[in-house]
Amino acid sequence: MGIVTVSAPYGAAGAEIAPAVAEALGLPFHDRAIPGQVAGRLGVPVAEAEANDETVVRGLWRLVASLGTMPDPVGAVVPGTASSPDARAYREQTERVLREIAAGEGGVVLGRAAALVLKDRPDALHVRLDGPPERRLTAAIERSGRPREEVAREMASADRGREAYVRHFYRRDPADARLYHLVVDTTALPLETAIRLVLTAARARGIGS
Repeated sequence: MGIVTVSAPYGAAGAEIAPAVAEALGLPFHDRAIPGQVAGRLGVPVAEAEANDETVVRGLWRLVASLGTMPDPVGAVVPGTASSPDARAYREQTERVLREIAAGEGGVVLGRAAALVLKDRPDALHVRLDGPPERRLTAAIERSGRPREEVAREMASADRGREAYVRHFYRRDPADARLYHLVVDTTALPLETAIRLVLTAARARGIGS
């Protein structure tokens, strides 16, 4: 089956492209379910895992997901874990979930530094969706219809947090093209074209049902 990892800064259409790729490949899309699985393994409420994204909050590294509530299929809880696990515990359990997805049914994963976690898998395609900040901002405003100032603040915060997360835990720049098999400027191409490019690359690596 294989796995496609998608890294995308704010405004690069990762939330639109990744699930479309998953559907076309006949693979599950893994995004909102991941925090629920992490919460189950750490023995904390799902809301706590959801409150931790790839964001830096008040200097503390906390993994979040803005996500949903699929229960952990394994049902495992890390023994001896404190009631408030630190960021490293969230990171370690997220890596565990990603490796199990890759070793099992596969799928398409958005974010969570998956290209670094799964960098040695021969059955993976690592994709970076990107674009110049000003064009990503324009695209995000057009898709959301929200005020420019509001979107700009959200974009700056999201981009800083995700970059800091990758640099802190993996000592890498998430925009480094060497981490990926395919880099697409989604601000310069129609989304349908970007989706076709990812699908072509995925199928060339034997990924899909």
